[in-house]
Amino acid sequence: MIEKDQITALIKVALDEDLAGGIDITSTATIPEKSESLAHFRVKQDGVISGIEIAVEVFNLCGVEEISFNLSDGDFVEANSIIGKVNGNTRKILLAERSALNFLGKLSGISTFTNQWVKAVAGTKTKIRDTRKTTPGFRRLEKYAVRMGGGINHRIGLSSSALIKDNHISAAGSLTKAFHAVVDQFPDVTVEVEVDTLLQLEEALAAGATFILLDNMNVEETKKAVEIVAGRAKIESSGGLSLESARDYAEAGVDFLAVGALTHSAPVLDISLDFSETQ
Repeated sequence: MIEKDQITALIKVALDEDLAGGIDITSTATIPEKSESLAHFRVKQDGVISGIEIAVEVFNLCGVEEISFNLSDGDFVEANSIIGKVNGNTRKILLAERSALNFLGKLSGISTFTNQWVKAVAGTKTKIRDTRKTTPGFRRLEKYAVRMGGGINHRIGLSSSALIKDNHISAAGSLTKAFHAVVDQFPDVTVEVEVDTLLQLEEALAAGATFILLDNMNVEETKKAVEIVAGRAKIESSGGLSLESARDYAEAGVDFLAVGALTHSAPVLDISLDFSETQ
């Protein structure tokens, strides 16, 4: 998870979107100021939960302190399960409701989708990794959700490690030049090299690369690449992957699958907040 002050800042942005006009018109008009309610969180689909801490903080910031969950981030839940409850001022609960569910549903969706990929390659050595294809401002949260789903994180940012891609190669003049330029200036940094062809793969190995990303190679090309590498480097496949093909790539012998869809295309997990009692 990220630092609490960063979480608070994100929540305030979300709440400000709802309160741009100053008040909740509907609740102010229909609900007595001192009304109290009990509501339960219900998950409408099978999934892996993520974002509980944020949901709790949303309600706390809105002045609701009696909120509890009966499970933890990373836990699997079945459809129609009640996972928590909140008790307090009705207006304040409704003020917090949508933002809390937005965070909880989005992050749980990422965890759930990641877990589907993890299960697809179960029994192989292949790990599922995310990318930097994240929602602006939400990278650390989304990468946290990936971990809760059983995946692992690629670099958090451009200063975490080096990934030499085609544009870097073009700018440097060749793959070999690009690789040595990075190694010479940043000798202690992990360097991954992206290759599009088996010929580039050979060049990367000759340059000394020990971490290679196979970009948009089909399964047969991937098998040949694994044979060529012969354990001399870690191998990651990226591009053109799907849940249906994930196991084929894993069984080809790669160490990682880089899946941008974990964060940019994960369906939101459907979670509702249902009122049980109102006074």
